[in-house]
Amino acid sequence: MFLKHLFFLAFFIRFATMKGMIPRFNIDKKTIVILIAALVLVSFGSGIYVGRNQVVCKVCAPEDLDFSLFWSAWQTVQEKFVGRNDIDVQQMIYGAISGMVNSLKDPYTVFLQPSDAKRFSEDVNGTFEGVGMEIGIQKDQLQVISPLDGSPAQKAGLMAGDKIFKINGTSTEGMATEEAVNLIRGPKGTEVVLNIFRDGWKDAKDIKIIRETITVPSVKWEMKEGDIAYIKLSQFSKNAELEFGKAVIEILGSSAKKIVLDLRNNPGGYLEVSQEIAGWFLENGQVVTIEDFGDGQEQNIYKARGSANLLSYPTVILINEGSASASEILAGALRDNRGIELIGETSFGKGSVQEMADLAGGSSLKITVAKWLTPKGYSISEKGLDPDVKVELTEEDYNNGKDPQLDKAIEIIKNLK
Repeated sequence: MFLKHLFFLAFFIRFATMKGMIPRFNIDKKTIVILIAALVLVSFGSGIYVGRNQVVCKVCAPEDLDFSLFWSAWQTVQEKFVGRNDIDVQQMIYGAISGMVNSLKDPYTVFLQPSDAKRFSEDVNGTFEGVGMEIGIQKDQLQVISPLDGSPAQKAGLMAGDKIFKINGTSTEGMATEEAVNLIRGPKGTEVVLNIFRDGWKDAKDIKIIRETITVPSVKWEMKEGDIAYIKLSQFSKNAELEFGKAVIEILGSSAKKIVLDLRNNPGGYLEVSQEIAGWFLENGQVVTIEDFGDGQEQNIYKARGSANLLSYPTVILINEGSASASEILAGALRDNRGIELIGETSFGKGSVQEMADLAGGSSLKITVAKWLTPKGYSISEKGLDPDVKVELTEEDYNNGKDPQLDKAIEIIKNLK
């Protein structure tokens, strides 16, 4: 270990001097070696003194970790790359971090440069300029998770499950979700062309979409068949909890006796919001979801909290390929706890937990730390939730304004007491 540290210090001084990071001095090699050795001894001595009462991060710096290959490659690029005078060192650092994160093969663990981190913050707050759809990677293919209600993407005919082959002529093969978002997102009034393939099509098609300012309403409701409250929950954004509460107050004061909760094309959002909304349907203290960290670590249990004012209302839930994350958590919680039937198609399967870690310079790291389980221990991740009653919504149905999934939900709810 002593020799390894000595090598690193010697290499750094040589590289820094060569690049003008520190001034050159007229010191012979023997003197440099003596100075380096002294520095290392002081470093080790102070490390031992300070480290007596500190925990060593073995995960961060395993014994056999050797960064010499990285620095060798870095130096070779700096010395020999044909465009070395125009190298953006900051972008090289970002690229190195992105490469490290991408090697984990987890589409939800990503490094966000400052501009991407800012976009992500705008997304979760519910207002941005673009085409209005959630995208993700499934089976190594970029696809539409869900177009948002009333968005340019929905008006252009995009549907959950559509595969995105190209964005403005650029292939999406191997493309990270955040890179795709950057290409699709843009100023209001501008155009983006998506090359789309849908199951049942013979060939992919180019679809042109004009970007708009997207403001997403989280909750809408209306009365069906005289006594059925149809609630459309589009996302679990920051304002969804308040909007849902207002809708519940109106429903409680209406003639509604039964509920159809529509979670189709709901890409998710904040866990806390789904937990609060679950509190309207479940008894206080019932399990909403389990956060499983793996490796035998202690699980986190999230429980319903609220008034349970909708507990007595017979309810069914609509899901499809665009139901992801928090919407899957809510659907799984209501089925496991109350036996509420799910109607439609298998959900997306976004059952992992991400944390945002703020990094230097405004960048951030979105990293998967756990998996979501339903109250009965079923893992949502990658598999999704299968409906109790499977009903497909075809492209022909969509184009003709028909909704056999909702029709089936109303048919079933009529017979529930």
